[in-house]
Amino acid sequence: MLDERPAVGAAALPDGSAGVRPIHTIVIIGAGQAGGWAAQTLRSEGFTGRLVLVGDELHPPHERPPLSKAVLSGAALPTTTWLMKPDAFSALDVEWRPSTRVQRIDRTARQVLLADGETLPYDKVILCTGGRARQLDVPGTDQVQLHTLRTIEDAQALAPTLAPGRSVVVVGGGWIGLEVAATARQQGADVVVVETQSRLCERTVPVEISDYLLALHSAQGTRVLLGTGVRGFARAADGRSEVLLADGSVLACDTIVLGIGLVPNDELARAAGLACDGGVRVDAQCRTSDPDILAAGDVAVAPNPWAGRSLRLESWQNAQEQGMAAARSALGHAVDYQPLPWFWSDQYGMNLQIYGMPTPTHRVVQRGDAASGSFVLFYLAGDVVQAAIGANAARDLRFARRLIEQRKPVDTELLADPATPMSKL
Repeated sequence: MLDERPAVGAAALPDGSAGVRPIHTIVIIGAGQAGGWAAQTLRSEGFTGRLVLVGDELHPPHERPPLSKAVLSGAALPTTTWLMKPDAFSALDVEWRPSTRVQRIDRTARQVLLADGETLPYDKVILCTGGRARQLDVPGTDQVQLHTLRTIEDAQALAPTLAPGRSVVVVGGGWIGLEVAATARQQGADVVVVETQSRLCERTVPVEISDYLLALHSAQGTRVLLGTGVRGFARAADGRSEVLLADGSVLACDTIVLGIGLVPNDELARAAGLACDGGVRVDAQCRTSDPDILAAGDVAVAPNPWAGRSLRLESWQNAQEQGMAAARSALGHAVDYQPLPWFWSDQYGMNLQIYGMPTPTHRVVQRGDAASGSFVLFYLAGDVVQAAIGANAARDLRFARRLIEQRKPVDTELLADPATPMSKL
């Protein structure tokens, strides 16, 4: 039976007729940052119907970026990652299902079936299922302990192994791998980063930023092996772990961390017959191929005009803002979610931010220099800024965002001059 409390919002009838179906029950599947913000937004937008939040983790909605930094180092407790204080979460009047797995979505019966046997009727579903750490399919994975970093439990298991005198091999020179490597070095561990590509973060940043990151980590005493694959793992005679490299060499260590990317959790959507392509495909209204099922966060593949293609945005910004957009869309509000991509990373006290999508065809204009500890690289098509990447330059980057969004020509000589305030451009 549908919940009889007042409802806000309406859904179009499946036959396309002019009538509307009142929204009594919304089920959010996934209780990370996207799911948490979706729940908050539904209530702040006036939805008073039944709201069910299903999460396969024990913890209430929380953000993940601190897990590889403050939480991993012990500088912050896991509870600091929670999106809301307990009383604020309670005030949302959400039916909270922690440590619960969804078995399937029955679109015909309009039900979400939980693994514990409970059945949840729905008018709308918001998928915020996120992703999981990618594993490495090589021999020996059963002989050693392989750490990943995606959950609070992952951080708690890894933290004690990062200590002075310990040796750590991080497989993967992307963002999560580099953040873990930085935290491990700051904890006093010896660190080797192994990356199969020819440069760090090759898939997401231009070569000049890869070079900057390499210099940053090398200066801190981290050994970085580029263009180096892993062929397997083994247990050494002394009980330590061994990373077997493709060139035949062996790295002996105390701890192995895999930081080789994210696999979107789109299996539930696929089984329900929703369109998927490396994640759940959605439109600018966050709707899947079933208009009564929406998706947001790391699992969602959405059109992005700034990139000129559809893509998944694995970022703190997108998890929050797309979760909010999906909630509004579920209530029938006008939504056009096509954000300028924004990503940030903290390593060794350095804050790196990226706005937009730089490409090899862009002209590069530099403001400041790495030696000064603060710089911005602007990526232009003609005289129009298309993207910007900067280190320890938050103020300049806020103005850079405006330039990108306004798409107006700039004087590149003034752009490159740190003495010229960005507000004057």
